[in-house]
Amino acid sequence: LDLTLTAGPGFMLVASYNPGYRRGLKELKPSTRQRFIAIGFGYPAPELETEIVATEAALEPAAARKLVALAGKIRKLDELGLAETVSTRLLVNAGKLIGAGVPPRRACAVAVVTPLSDDAETLRALQDLVDLTL
Repeated sequence: LDLTLTAGPGFMLVASYNPGYRRGLKELKPSTRQRFIAIGFGYPAPELETEIVATEAALEPAAARKLVALAGKIRKLDELGLAETVSTRLLVNAGKLIGAGVPPRRACAVAVVTPLSDDAETLRALQDLVDLTL
């Protein structure tokens, strides 16, 4: 069966790709990369990220603001060599736990700190930052 699908007018393909994530497993060949345009995304501005976390986690804005402040501090810690840093998703997870009655430091330990590393020393450093921030 030979089947040809012709794209209609206005057809557009949108693909998502995280360059550098788990390097080696998802590398695009330069010839493939050159066939796309790229739009880079950073983290939302703190005010917007606070609104996102508060809304998605059904959390008071003051508590969401503290989570976003914590994320900002962790995101600047290049010396820890984290493969990934704090995503807005992790903040929402922590916010949901806080909203369910889990103490903020404990919520951040399980929803923010432990997803970032397996290294005991790194985990201690991150938890110290949580304890100082919240």
